[in-house]
Amino acid sequence: MAALQLHNPRVRYSLFALWLLVVVGALYLYFFQREAVQLEMRSALSASFWIAAITYLVIGSLRAFTLVPATFPLLIAMPFFDPWVLVALTLPCIAISSSICYFFAEAIHMDEVFERKYPKQIKKLKSLLQTYQLPIIIGWSFFLFLPTDLICYVCGSLKINFKKFLFGVVVGEGAVYAIYIFLGDWVLR
Repeated sequence: MAALQLHNPRVRYSLFALWLLVVVGALYLYFFQREAVQLEMRSALSASFWIAAITYLVIGSLRAFTLVPATFPLLIAMPFFDPWVLVALTLPCIAISSSICYFFAEAIHMDEVFERKYPKQIKKLKSLLQTYQLPIIIGWSFFLFLPTDLICYVCGSLKINFKKFLFGVVVGEGAVYAIYIFLGDWVLR
């Protein structure tokens, strides 16, 4: 029943409108209310470890709706958390935000958008994913200049095995973010 509702154009357009509203709101806050957001984050992060951890988890998990790279919340959080704690908080953020992208691709038919915009690249990526799923997912997730959300959307639209997909993204992105975190900690010290 839920799958039928996702194919209803009204539901799809409503989800797309909600996504667009979140993106516009996030961009507005970023460009026009940056100081207020930074002040709120500083006060939340200084109040309590648990408030800071929950704030980071929520931002890191829901950032997939804005297509903002996960590197930005990570860089903001680095000075506030011990490296091992930040790695432990970042892994669930990766899993949740990647899952959102994976399942959201079907709901709003993002595959159609990507296929119209990047037809050759998507065709090649789909071909490679049919043969080398896990290595492609891990490698793509690890490589700094490739948008991980794109591979999540493509895997979602191709119905790649969810467990395999999630494992690959967490290993690839988790490894690169662990490097960022420990290298960043070393630089900050």
